[in-house]
This record gives sequence, structure tokens and C-alpha cells, in this order.
Amino acid sequence: MLYYLFQYLDKVMDVPGTGVFQYITFRSSLALLLSLLLSTIYGKRIISFLSRQQVGETVRELGLAGQNEKAGTPTMGGIIIIFATLVPVVLFAKLHNIYIVLLIVTTLWMGIIGFIDDYIKIFKKDKQGLKGIFKVFGQVGLGVIVGSVLYFSPAVTVRTDTGKSDIFKTTATENVIKQAPVEEKSTATTIPFFKNNEFDYAEVLAWTGEGYEKWAWLIFIPVVIFIITAVSNGANLTDGIDGLAAGTSAVSVFALMIFTFVSGNIIFSNYLNIMYIPNSGEMTVFIASFLGALIGFLWYNSYPASVFMGDTGSLTIGGIIAVLAIAVRKEMLIPLFCGIFLVENFSVVLQVSYFKYTKKRYGEGRRIFLMAPLHHHYQKKGYHESKIVTRFWVVAIMLAILSIVTLKLR
Repeated sequence: MLYYLFQYLDKVMDVPGTGVFQYITFRSSLALLLSLLLSTIYGKRIISFLSRQQVGETVRELGLAGQNEKAGTPTMGGIIIIFATLVPVVLFAKLHNIYIVLLIVTTLWMGIIGFIDDYIKIFKKDKQGLKGIFKVFGQVGLGVIVGSVLYFSPAVTVRTDTGKSDIFKTTATENVIKQAPVEEKSTATTIPFFKNNEFDYAEVLAWTGEGYEKWAWLIFIPVVIFIITAVSNGANLTDGIDGLAAGTSAVSVFALMIFTFVSGNIIFSNYLNIMYIPNSGEMTVFIASFLGALIGFLWYNSYPASVFMGDTGSLTIGGIIAVLAIAVRKEMLIPLFCGIFLVENFSVVLQVSYFKYTKKRYGEGRRIFLMAPLHHHYQKKGYHESKIVTRFWVVAIMLAILSIVTLKLR
């Protein structure tokens, strides 16, 4: 909203200094600061409100150290993240931008699913919460919306041959674009570590003959559905001990902010020889706001936690990260910069699969880990949860750095 106000003041009223709002970096900085303030200052009020409403965590008996002390801790803290993210976005982002619209829809959509799940657990006293089939249905629904918009909307385009842009030097330090690049629809994405690091989903259907490109949505939309479902569930599984999900997510989101900024900037994308995605740079404002909300939430969620994010937060975080990665054509890098989510997911799949296999073969189920997800395995081994969280953060930082390096590593 403020973006449009300052645009009017700059273009129509010619008020000095208002043109600074045209810069993504400036608006992103404001969004980051405001979301930090909102999540830390108003976060305390929201926690107090949740406490008064007796929105407390119901702890299942898992035999973990310090588990009983967490009983009654306010949950549904994801409301803080959603609130602190959306307010700066509404104020500082271009609300007509297709990517911003998609991210707002994603935040609200996944937030509602998570809220319903938490509500059933807390107020209906059903520890299972929203039935899995309904969660999956909601995730698939979002995947269909996101995939359809990204595939069919004329506002979503790419420019892969940035090196051919008509760029000339005007000074020793500044490059200027003489001619705007040609934008085109494409289902191309980025594959890391390969010299020709692009892959087009349409190529999967090349065997069908001429005109196969028009059927690329049959591949693209299911892939989007799978990624959104997998990442949101991964974030949900990671949210098991204080500060783990919020901290590792903040690291992944920071990596995505760098990807988004360079992919949406013709100069940087040309220099790095990566895919240029017109209008995607505006997502930097959303990401900055989201990052600030996550860091501010950590103020209360770090050990010992004063609030838990609940499914309201974890499902929303996973959904946003998935949509961001897909929109900026970096979904193939998700196993790298979201490696913690992947390992947590995989540990559960391995544990359940191996248990069922051994029970069928030997008559009794056996386990690979002491408990799944993986962070509970280390708790069972006697590690304090703050040490587990810190080490997971370190691993997440290393993975994020490696994923950023892929911008030039072929």
C-alpha cells in the first residue's frame, strides 16, 4: 500500500526523496525491520493471549528428557509468523505482482490448514488433529493452484539467454541495459552441478512427437504438488524441539532470498549466467519480511520455548519455502538448502518401512533409529535439545552456503 502511495507522490506530485521506494533493496530492508519488530513486540502479546485462552501444548508421552515440562506451553505461535510476514508485505510490496499474490495465497491457505489442525488438537482434545487425508487434500489443492498459475499465467515468464542481452559499459563500474530482454513462457528449471544447468519439464514428453510442449503441464503441476506436500510435511516433522524448525527455516529462506534477488535482476543474472526471471525480484520483499518474522519468532521459541509454532506455523513455513523455490526455478536445490527437512522426512520413512519389513519377515518390528524423526534419536542418546538444535543449525548453514555456491559451480 505504501509502495503505491510513494509511487503517486514521486510520479504525480514529484515529491523529493519518494523515489527511493522504487528500489527493492530499500523496501526489503524496511520489511525485514518491521517484521522483526512486529514478531518481537506483538509476539509477546499474542503469546499472552494464547495463554489466557489456554491454548497449551498437549504432550504425548515419548520418554524424552524434559518432555513433561513443555506441557501447557502456548502453541499456535505460527500466528505470530503469519502476522509479522503479511503486514510488511501489504505495506511495502507490489500487491499486483503475480508472485506476491501467490505467496500471500500460500501463506493464508497453509495457515488455515495448520490452524484447523491445531484447533482440533487443542479444543476438541483429539491428539491426531486434522485427519491426514484432509491435510494432503489441502496441500494438493494448493499445488494445483500454484502449478496452474505458474504454468498458464502470461505474467510468469523467463529469459534464459541473458548473455545475449544488449549490454554495454557506460562507466568503469556500471552496466546499463540498452534493450529489454525478450520474455517467454517456459517450464525450464535449474539443475545444480551441471555445465548446461537447465532442464525443461516438457522434454519428458518429447517422445510423444510434435507439439509435446503444450502438454508439459501434465508433468509440471504434479511435480509442484509433490514438492509442496513434501516440503510442508518436512517442516512439520522438523518442528519437534525448541527452535529447530524456525532456525533451520530461516537459514533456508536466507539462501532463497539471494537466489531470488539475483534471478530477478538482469545485471546479476547476466553476470552469473543464470536464468533471468522477470518480476521475480519483488519476492525479495516477501522473503525479507518472512525472514524477519522467523528470526523474531525465535526470540520466544528458542530453548526454553515460551511458545510453539504448531502446525499453524510449520505447515505454513514449508508451503512458503516450497512455492518460493518453485517460483525462482530452484526446486532441484531443495534437497540441498532444505537438507534438514529432507533428512527428517527420510528418517521417518526409513524407520516405518524397516519396522514393517522386519515385522513381516521376522515376526517382530526392528528399528534403525532409537526414535524418529532424527532429532528425537539424538534426544534418546542423551544429547540436550539445545545442542541438537545448534548442530542442526550449523549443518543447515553449511548446506545453504553450498547451495549458494552452485550459482557459479557447474
